[in-house]
Amino acid sequence: MAALLDGDLSAASKMAGVSLTEYFVTDQARWLWQFRLDQMAADPGQARWMVRQAIVGEKGLVVGHAGFHGPPDEVGMVEIGYSVVPGFRRQGYARSTLNELLRRAAEEAAVTTVRASISPANLASLATISGFGFVEVGEQWDEEDGLELVFEVPARRAPPA
Repeated sequence: MAALLDGDLSAASKMAGVSLTEYFVTDQARWLWQFRLDQMAADPGQARWMVRQAIVGEKGLVVGHAGFHGPPDEVGMVEIGYSVVPGFRRQGYARSTLNELLRRAAEEAAVTTVRASISPANLASLATISGFGFVEVGEQWDEEDGLELVFEVPARRAPPA
């Protein structure tokens, strides 16, 4: 993440073992990398829960990034986050990525609930979570993103239809 924060795509791609695109060094992405690096500096044990690249297919095509906002809290809740490179949107990659995040959460005994916080204006993300059993449980104000609707689903849910 430090290489991405520095805008060094070559070094970041080499460390990741895949070819990363400019999407990973946008201002928004750099904000995320700094935020996650600060989290890991405060608690290195959180690293395995953090953002990873979303890779699809045998060629290792990087279509975005996804992960958890941190380890499960005291009641077993984890929050997911995902983003798809604009050129790969509307092709099912977000749903595949979400399915993988839910699968990983279900494998963790400490995780009981998965949360997604989504701007009401983000119709694509709202559509992505539909069919996965998420239920709206409230709303919150995020300093970075503004108003967000909060959705939750049990970690060990039935698979989507």
